[in-house]
Amino acid sequence: MAVQREWFEKDYYKVLGVPENVTEKDLTRAYRKLAKQYHPDANPGSEDRFKEISSAYEVLGDPEKRKEYDEVRKMGPAAAGFGGPGGFPGGGGQTFRMEDMGDLGDLFGGLFGRRTRGRQAQRGDDIETYLHLDFAEAIDGVTTSVHVPGDAPCGSCRGTGAKDGTAMKTCTRCNGSGQLNDNQGMFSLAQVCPTCTGRGAVVEVPCAVCHGSGRAPSNRQVKVRIAPGVEDGQRIKVRGKGAPGTNGGPAGDLHVVLSVKPHSLFTKKGRNLIVSVPVTPAEAVLGTVVTVPSLHESVTVKVPAGIQHGTSLRVRGYGVPAAKADAANGDLLVRIEVAVPKHPSEEEHALYEQLAALGNGATLRAHLEREG
Repeated sequence: MAVQREWFEKDYYKVLGVPENVTEKDLTRAYRKLAKQYHPDANPGSEDRFKEISSAYEVLGDPEKRKEYDEVRKMGPAAAGFGGPGGFPGGGGQTFRMEDMGDLGDLFGGLFGRRTRGRQAQRGDDIETYLHLDFAEAIDGVTTSVHVPGDAPCGSCRGTGAKDGTAMKTCTRCNGSGQLNDNQGMFSLAQVCPTCTGRGAVVEVPCAVCHGSGRAPSNRQVKVRIAPGVEDGQRIKVRGKGAPGTNGGPAGDLHVVLSVKPHSLFTKKGRNLIVSVPVTPAEAVLGTVVTVPSLHESVTVKVPAGIQHGTSLRVRGYGVPAAKADAANGDLLVRIEVAVPKHPSEEEHALYEQLAALGNGATLRAHLEREG
């Protein structure tokens, strides 16, 4: 259980503005709304708030992490009593080892930084970024690059923090173990050595580029392949392209949140595209042939006589392209809208009066009279 100290201190539910019993769907909806509102691209100066929102969703958006977080939050008061009377059964100055506490030992061992060896490899953090797509790019798919700010291993010292040609020295405070034993009354806890930050070694002559941190600012461009038919708000995971790990640990993942610009003509439903096409009442009665746009070329569609308002005609293969070679493309759905003129000419008005005199309207409503 990878518990973070921050879990005791921050209420992630309040950060996202949701109740503790929020459903996954409502949680995601609240996160997307806040992420768009506070994304640095749309709201400069909101980097800290955006990071706080992302950190909260990273935990609550993962069912397993959310369960662990809820358990940790419930145990918060008990954790606050560690080291004092009544803080945990078995007081009286007795020393406990984390290994003797089973799952609880794993929980608080992770919280207080218990380490099995000084230079333990650690996975890098996950990073989240937004990618804005045109409607056509989201439909057809695209290979593009996203800008990923952050830190990367310093190229001058190759991430060691030591000046080129020099070596790191064993930390004298922890004798290379990377940890210090801290007696907390009934508990004896191992804490990360603050001098070497758990590495077991210190830099005597720091690198002039990164000043001994081993990290340098990086504005990476990461290539991302977007499959055809992605949705607005969809998240794409690019493994191993997040923040670099420490002490030889693997990099985290990059999560790309897609923002798709609406189209002026088309909407999308599953793998089908929908376009509305107006016809006159006469065309609806008599039938006609119309030219309809698709994303890449125009197609001719035959409108049958007597078609009703709201009827959809299917043009196969002109929807979302198939993501796999052995799959079929989606379809284009042509929704017919019978457009009644708001301001008919005198001639049109006379013709409509002749149609009304035929009495078809009464025939259409005959079933209403029978029911009445």
